[in-house]
This record gives sequence, C-alpha cells and structure tokens, in this order.
Amino acid sequence: MYRFLLPLSLAACVFPAAAQTAAVPQHPAVTPAAGGQAPRAIDAAGPLTLPAALRMALDANADLAAARNELQAAEAAVLQAGARPNPALELSVEDRRRETRETTILLSQPVELGGKRSARVQAAEHSRAAAAAELDAKKAEIRAAVITAYFDVLAAQERLRLAEESARIAQRGTDAAARRVTAGKISPVDETRARVAESGVRIELTQARSELVLSRKRLAALWGNPAPQFGHAEGQIDALPELPLLMELHARRAAAPAVLRARSELDRRQSLAQLESSRRIPDVTISLGVKRSEELARNQAIVGVSIPLPLFDTNRGNVLEALRRTDKARDELSATEIRLDGDIAQAYERLDVARQEAEALQKEILPGAQSAYDAAVKGFEYGKFGFLDVLDAQRTLLQAKSQYLRALSEAHRARAEIDRILGASLHTAQQ
Repeated sequence: MYRFLLPLSLAACVFPAAAQTAAVPQHPAVTPAAGGQAPRAIDAAGPLTLPAALRMALDANADLAAARNELQAAEAAVLQAGARPNPALELSVEDRRRETRETTILLSQPVELGGKRSARVQAAEHSRAAAAAELDAKKAEIRAAVITAYFDVLAAQERLRLAEESARIAQRGTDAAARRVTAGKISPVDETRARVAESGVRIELTQARSELVLSRKRLAALWGNPAPQFGHAEGQIDALPELPLLMELHARRAAAPAVLRARSELDRRQSLAQLESSRRIPDVTISLGVKRSEELARNQAIVGVSIPLPLFDTNRGNVLEALRRTDKARDELSATEIRLDGDIAQAYERLDVARQEAEALQKEILPGAQSAYDAAVKGFEYGKFGFLDVLDAQRTLLQAKSQYLRALSEAHRARAEIDRILGASLHTAQQ
C-alpha cells in the first residue's frame, strides 16, 4: 500500500507548487508596506519655497500614503487572480478487517472552463488601474491644496506687512494731530478720531498676525507637521497665473484623473460581467487514483470526471446584476465628463475675472488711491485738508490693497483648481 501511497502524496504536494510557480512570473511580486503611521516631514527653520512644500507634501501626506497602500493591495489582488485552483487529495478506507479492507486514494484537479481565469485577471487589472487613477487624483488634489495654502501664506504675509505699515501711518497721523492740537490749529476732536482710527488699525494688525499663524499651520498640516518651523514663504504674490485657452483645457479633460478612474471602473465592470457569464459554464474536475483490495490482493486504477449539471442555478441573477452595474458605470463615466466640463468652465471664469480685477486694481485703482493718500497727507501737514480727509484717503488705500490681495489669492486658487481637475504634472504645478 505504501508503494503507491507515497508517490501520490508527493505528486499532490509538488503539483500545486509547480502550478503556482508557473503562474507567479506573470505578475510582479508585491512587498507589503511596513506597518505604522504615515511618515511626517519636518520643515527646515529657514525660508520655504513652493517646490519644497510640494515635495514634502507628496512624500509625507497621509492620504497619499493610504492611496499608495490601496494600489499595492490592488497589485496583490492581480497576483491572486492569476492563481489556479488547488488539487485535492482524498483517502478512504472501507471495512475494519484487514483481510477484506479496501483502500482508495484519489487526486482530483478542478479545471476552469469558459475563460474564468482570464476574466478574473482582467477584472483585477482594471481594479489596479482604478487604484492608480485614484492615486493620481489624490496627488493632484494634494498639489492643488499645497499651492492654495502656499499662496494663502504669501497673502497673509503681505496683509501683515500692510497692517504694520498702516499702524505706522496711523501712529504718524496721531502724532501729527496731537501736534496740531497743541498748536491750536485743529480741534481736540480730530485727535480723538485719529486715536480711534489707530486703535482700529492695531486690531487689524492683530487679526493679520493670527491669520498668518493659521495659514502657516494649514500649509504645514499637508505634510503632517502640526507645528511649522519655516521662517517665511518665498514667492511673488503679485505674479498672476497665466490664463490658458478654454478649448485646450477641455481637450485635456479626457486624461483627467477622475475620467480615467471612471473609465477604469467601467472596464472593471465589463470584465466582471464577462466573468459572471463564464461562470455559467460548469468547471470539470478530473480525478486520478488507485484502489487497493486486500481480499483480491491487487490494485485497481481509478480515472474519473466530474461535471456539475446547471439545472437549478444558471448564475442568471449574477449576470444580470453585473450587466446593470456595467450600465451604471457607463452612466457615471458620462456624468463625470459632464461634471468636469462644468467645473473647468467655472474655474476658468473665476480665473479670468480674478485676473481682470487684479490688473485693474494694479494699474488704475491702487496708483490713484496712493496718489490721493499722499496728497491728503501733504495737504494736512500744510493745513489745507482736515484730518477726516486723511483718514478717508487712508481707508480707501487700505481697502484697495486688501481687495488686490483677495483678487490675487482668488486667481491662484482658481488656477490650482484647474490643475486639480486636470491632474497637472508636478512641473506644471510648480510653475
């Protein structure tokens, strides 16, 4: 009995290992990621540039780390989808008496028919493509968030500078009003108004400092650092982003991460529908073994084939479900394309309006407001204008500068939104 039991046992152990080894080269090996939290980047204490902020966020952002783990899991699923069914070794003994005992050993191997394995592999590969598109979409989202937060820091730095300058101007105005009151040229009421205006400016200075602290923390949180260390952000807030052609943006929509993700999902659903259709074809199980009869003192070879009869379960419901989910994925792809067209048009309009507003403020309003303020200050010093005129001109100038900063921030935010939708490359985002 042991003369035929040992070879069959060895065959049962070697056969699945050889089949699995033959299937492994078709897919790359996947090394599992180390456990623990996502890495955190600590920014340097010196000045910060936009490329450095982008690099730290792309390397240490927790959401990106999760998306990368999902892609690695999808690659492991592709590896598993290519595995063939394992054989089964069966041993049965009849009769307790040794003289009449019959021992049967069977080695069974299921054989998949109808293209089940190839359809399963295709579905897993499309899932991997969807995970890759999701990773690209997350990268584009992080890039846009970093760019927006970075220019918010630049704008907050500029607002703080303007607030400090306004505080110095208000202080000089208060001192000038006090001197004129002492000289008896103006009423003490004007000095009181000057001090009230100075207090309001100092409140704005406090708010500007708080806004800068919050904007720095929002930026550093993108690479996992709750306490930013960088000194200041380097960059030109007044450098307006370019306005691309709207037709060019719509032409690039087909390669947007959201579209690629929806298209991969459609391909995956189509592969799953093909897989469910192939499951309507029953698999075959081939059996090979030997039967030892002690009473007859001989061995008998056993060859068998097992085929399920699809009389009651024809997998019809799963096929219909897969087809309907394929239709759903197709509709979602169409809806994604329409939605992106609308998002691109809105972001483009926001960028265009912000650029026009910033250019008008820079070329027309700011020079006029600055000239009016300078004339009011000089006229007040010579006694030609009242202090209310100076406060009016100062308030107009500060409002124009604040509006200019808001227009610049909106322009950079709209451009970052366009890059997020289209999944711009890192080089384009840095520009």
